[in-house]
Formats: sequence, C-alpha cells, structure tokens
Amino acid sequence: MKVLITGVTGQDGSLMADYLLKNTGAEVVGGVRRLSVPNHANIEHLKGNSRFRLVSLDVTDPESISGIVKTEQPDYYINFAANSFVGTSWDMPVNHFQTNTLGVLYSLEAIRKHSPRTRFYSAGSSEQFGDVDYSPQDLNHPFKPRSPYGASKCAAHHLVKVYRESYNLYAVQGILFNHEGVRRGEEFVTRKITKKVAEIKSAMETGQIFEPLTLGNLDSKRDWSDAEDFIIGIWRMLNQDRPKDYVLASNECHTIREFVELSFATLGIRGVWSGSGFNEVYLSSDNVVLVRVNEQFFRPAEVDLLMGDNSAAIRELSWEPKISFRDLVEKMTFSDYNRT
Repeated sequence: MKVLITGVTGQDGSLMADYLLKNTGAEVVGGVRRLSVPNHANIEHLKGNSRFRLVSLDVTDPESISGIVKTEQPDYYINFAANSFVGTSWDMPVNHFQTNTLGVLYSLEAIRKHSPRTRFYSAGSSEQFGDVDYSPQDLNHPFKPRSPYGASKCAAHHLVKVYRESYNLYAVQGILFNHEGVRRGEEFVTRKITKKVAEIKSAMETGQIFEPLTLGNLDSKRDWSDAEDFIIGIWRMLNQDRPKDYVLASNECHTIREFVELSFATLGIRGVWSGSGFNEVYLSSDNVVLVRVNEQFFRPAEVDLLMGDNSAAIRELSWEPKISFRDLVEKMTFSDYNRT
C-alpha cells in the first residue's frame, strides 16, 4: 500500500505520516515544495525510516502533480497542502485560490487521467460555514464563508463532489473544525498564545521584563480538538465502502479568552480582566499587563461562532475525539514552556 501525502511537513501531514507508519504497513511518500531553506522540523524524525521518502511536488503546478501521480500510482492521495492562515487570505486571496482550490482541481484531474483507483482526501475547514445560521453545524448547513480562505475551501468542496459524481472517483472532503497540537505553526492564534505564555512565565521566573501577549477578538468562539484525534477520523473516511464527506469536531465551544486563561493557569499564573473593547487587558496579581487587545488583529469580516456536529462521524465512522479542550491547552502550553 502506498500513500501520497502533500503538506507532509505541516501539522496534519506529519501526524498522518506518523500514524500510517506506526499502524499500517504503508509506504508513505511525502510531497514537498522545493524551497531554498526547507522547514522539515516536523518530519525530521522520519528521515531514517525505510518506508518514508520525499518527492518534489507543488500543488499549484498541474504538471508536477500529474507526473507524480502517474509515476507513483498511489493507493491513497491525502492532500493537506494549503495556504491555511485565514488572516492572510485578505492580503493574498489569489494565492489562497491557487493553492487551496486549483491545487485540488489539479489533483483530481491527475487522478482521473492516470490513477482512477486512487482514493483522494481533500482538507476542508469549518470556515466554509462562516456566518452561521444554526449550531452545531452539519453538512446540511449552507456554506456562507466570510474570508477568501473559507471561499477557497468551499470551491474545493464542490470540485470534490463534482469529480466523485461525474467520474466515480473515491474522493472525499473532511470538514475539520479547529484542531491544534504541539506541531501547530506559531502564526496560528493557539500557538501564539501558548508560546507567549511560556515566554512570560520564563521571564517572571528570571526577573526579566516582558512584552504582553497581543490578540484580536477575545470573544470569538471556536470548536477546538486535538489534531491527533482528527488523523484517525480522516483515515477512516478514506476506508469506507463508499465515499462520503464528514464533519470532524468536538461538539463544544470555547472562546479565545478561555484559551488564554487556561494557558496561563496551566503554568500557575492567575489574572483578571480589566477595561473593555480595545482597552481591555489581562492583569497579573501584581497588576502587570499580561494580555492586550490590538485592533489590527481583527478580521475585516469576523466569524464569531463555529461549532461542529460530529454525530455522523460517531455513528458511521465509530470515531469520536478523545483529548479534551483542557488537556489540549495544557499539552501545548507545557510543550512550549519546556522549549524556553
């Protein structure tokens, strides 16, 4: 069995490679873009594994994808390659569509032409739901994205459905709500929080001056899970009798504010909120500012609430998240603190 994974250097791609190498006999082929300074930190531990190798692949280049699919003939093609930072999608909307939408189209075309038996997974996002009508969101909820990123994932979703129904391909898109972990990139708000909290704790212990954590909308509500739980759900999606899309989520919501409070509390720092709006701050017991609000981190169109309905995944995939929100935040915070 051969599995091609794009985006293998990222959080989800590297975790999927780990999972497959540990739990199956698969040969894992990681597709990576050629960079002048490659960042392979998440897969460095796999370099000596005889069942793992890398190939040069760029999902924005149809010839690149076509050549790899034709040569490798993978049993599974798991596409995690994406421009996945929502905040930058207003600054780089074309890039988001080239990577997140056209990359999926090129992949589907390559499979259709050269390896129609390949099972294809496309990474969707809760941002597809956007301006929600009801909670929790399921596959019956209309797509109402509020960012170029969300729109790019909606377009990819429709392409997967079209190719599945038109060419009888095993092609699915998992709509994954927020999923985090110790391999999450530092530009994401969760790692931004836990890394800064760890730095503040270290500075307090050594008597150093520190800059506070700066954040945008503290009251955005998100459905957070551990990425390691989601990897299992994705693999089960790819191994059903018939292809079908699923929502993976925890069925509960927490605010950015809660994430901040729990991260600080994990390292024994208790605070209190003071002020309101852009002037709100989180103060330590000795009135030192730990967190400030910065309006530049607010999005042009905010998504205030996202919460997923995972009942279909529980019922049909025998899947459910195992790691709680508290355990996730504590794991990430301790990991960053141990790196300081």
